[in-house]
Amino acid sequence: MESMAAQVSIYPLRQTSISDSISEALAAFQASDVEVHPGALSTVIAGTEDAVFAALREGYRAAAVRGDVVMVASLSNACPMPATSHGEGAANARHQPG
Repeated sequence: MESMAAQVSIYPLRQTSISDSISEALAAFQASDVEVHPGALSTVIAGTEDAVFAALREGYRAAAVRGDVVMVASLSNACPMPATSHGEGAANARHQPG
């Protein structure tokens, strides 16, 4: 199955605390079968197509429990994957000339 990545941002609306919805989404991503790379303004998740789409659904649902939210995701099977603890991207091998 193809590997892919998604850069995801959560924007809580009309909530007294924006961090609660974001934390809930991040926890859902981390409980999913994807690599999770949190950043200051967005999170990158990577894995198989099925795993990434499942994680997006669970992250959205977890954030939406707190109130109104907007989720923005950019999806790619061609962009370099985030570096892993081994120093390689999750799926870069098939994208590198060689």
